Amino acid sequence: MTATASTVVPDTLVLGDVTIHRIVEMEAAFMPVRQFLPTLSEEALAENRAWLRPGALDVEDRVVLCFQSYIVRTPHHVVLVDSCIGNDKERPTRPIWHRKTDRAWMGGLASLGLGVEDIDVVMCTHLHADHVGWNTRLENGRWVPTFPRARYLFSRKELDYWQARHATAPIEAIADSVLPVVAAGQCDLVASDHVLDDHVRLMPTPGHTPDHFAVSLGQGTGDKWRRAAAITGDLIHSPLQARYPELVMTADTDPALAVRTRRAFLEGMCDTDAVCCFAHFPSPSRGRIRRWGEGFRCEGVG
Repeated sequence: MTATASTVVPDTLVLGDVTIHRIVEMEAAFMPVRQFLPTLSEEALAENRAWLRPGALDVEDRVVLCFQSYIVRTPHHVVLVDSCIGNDKERPTRPIWHRKTDRAWMGGLASLGLGVEDIDVVMCTHLHADHVGWNTRLENGRWVPTFPRARYLFSRKELDYWQARHATAPIEAIADSVLPVVAAGQCDLVASDHVLDDHVRLMPTPGHTPDHFAVSLGQGTGDKWRRAAAITGDLIHSPLQARYPELVMTADTDPALAVRTRRAFLEGMCDTDAVCCFAHFPSPSRGRIRRWGEGFRCEGVG
């Protein structure tokens, strides 16, 4: 695997009174695409290889992923959605993440004029290692919450699932990036349809993990809510899964449910003005969803 640590330039999208920034921690050729998407046929790969390269597929047919966080500013809150990989973490099965010590993520935060004390809310769409890493940082040999003023929002069902698995076989990311937040009393356990305020609400999108959620951004209350954007988390990983929503990802806990969730999400976003902000699509990682045969494509926006 190869990776390029980001040289972070503020990447900002303004939608009314909601501003969305992204912080890229790294963009990497991750693993062979047919290992990553095990139901992808060689024929389908051959048909799509040309348009996938070079952004989403490298010359060795490895899927290219962007590992990043989104910062959402509303009139009420500064919200961090997914805290990416983190530094100093034991990740021996992922060499490009293992004991990382670079300044890419923190430099990205600083480039936005923000410090860790400015984050009001941290939302983790799910509790995989590359979405919780900066939840904590190493301080005097202990893992402590990175964002001292923030409330961390975890799905109660998602946390219960991972705590049960961790009790059976220890999971590094739960031990170093989730449980210290719970122990510090900074964690709020919510349902996956939780409404933070009139600009930010969660959308249940299970399948990749048991209670994965996306984050919907807009304005209004009740039936008058108007969605301007959605941050997808891991309900989709590659533009190839937009064209073929039935492609499962190797780490999906419930592949059939993930397929249904992905298609329903893309159908709901299709041919609207709402912008999708993808967790792992190659840069610039955002666009509007348009129909492509029986599937979909992402039409990039600046």
